[in-house]
Amino acid sequence: MNTVIYPGTFDPLTHGHTDLIARASRLFEKVIVAVAASPKKNPLFTLDERVALAKAVTAKFPNVEVTGFSTLLADFAQEKNANVLLRGLRAVSDFEYEFQLADMNRKLAPNVESLFLTPANHLSYVSSTLIREIAALGGNVSEFVDPVVCDALKARFNRPK
Repeated sequence: MNTVIYPGTFDPLTHGHTDLIARASRLFEKVIVAVAASPKKNPLFTLDERVALAKAVTAKFPNVEVTGFSTLLADFAQEKNANVLLRGLRAVSDFEYEFQLADMNRKLAPNVESLFLTPANHLSYVSSTLIREIAALGGNVSEFVDPVVCDALKARFNRPK
């Protein structure tokens, strides 16, 4: 089976992430959105909350599965019989880090390839970090995230819907 894993913290899931998921769903038989626990990043939402939000946003894609994980990505990919890791690149500054990850993952799981996609041009500047900061300061993030994510951010920061 032609399976791709799209890993990330997704804190929160943005339209940039959703763009890559939609495109991957057309390229691969199965897409696994792998939500990383990432406790060192001190996520705004719990792993369960991020998984639930990702499931709600991606429900329209029949070949997309969402699951949380807290293991080594290379091991997770092999456990899921995935042959590709999908990584998003927004800017040149992302490339060096992603290149290191790809090389390490190739060493740890030689049968798993890394594939890089860029989001649509109008989404290339959107990052979860910026969305969290805007939402925390009361800004409107509705054009950058799905309505369910927007509502979750408003609830987290006690903002009226």
